[in-house]
Amino acid sequence: MADQPASVARLRDAVVLSAGFPLLAGVDLDVTPGSLTVVTGPNGAGKTSLLRLLGGLVALSSGSGTVVGIDLATGDRRLLRRRVGWLGHEGSFYDDLSVTENLRFAARALGRPLDDLDAAIERVGLGARRRTAARRLSAGQRRRLGLAWLLVRRAELWLLDEPYASLDDEGREFFDVLIGEVCAGGASVVVSAHDPLRSAALAPRTVRLVGGRVVAPTA
Repeated sequence: MADQPASVARLRDAVVLSAGFPLLAGVDLDVTPGSLTVVTGPNGAGKTSLLRLLGGLVALSSGSGTVVGIDLATGDRRLLRRRVGWLGHEGSFYDDLSVTENLRFAARALGRPLDDLDAAIERVGLGARRRTAARRLSAGQRRRLGLAWLLVRRAELWLLDEPYASLDDEGREFFDVLIGEVCAGGASVVVSAHDPLRSAALAPRTVRLVGGRVVAPTA
């Protein structure tokens, strides 16, 4: 599309501090529309911090950055959080509500249409669990519920933090297919992955972090 931004996310020398400690120590990154970027690195390298910065969940300490056109230094991070989708290790769902009830509650809270709920539930393979309370879902099923919410909210940028953890081979294959569909639909996806071998097969572009810095970007 002619009016699509050249970059969904752009970071230059981005630094994030926590109690004076650099979680990110000067990161450059570009995320283009419809792209998949996989971020690898050892534990503590800054992968989650990078995704949280892109999602407006932590503040930019220095450097510059924009995400979906919002300046990370001066823009409204609450607005940013409404336009991107975050899937961490634990989904933010109410344990006593069913799959459908959780999605309906979240959609109403953000003013999203309810028309997509059934299709999203079916797409992530939870059709038989739509009336099941979230507390009775397995770890893999809760991740699928998180993906259903990203579909319902129509996020422009998907941020997936170690999405393959606790998944079997079938679940990993499902994630791969869905991520491909999301990118083909025009949204961008950034995935953190501890396993560099899987990430290399998943996406042609990987970014490796060590000590809060990019050490091996590839295009």
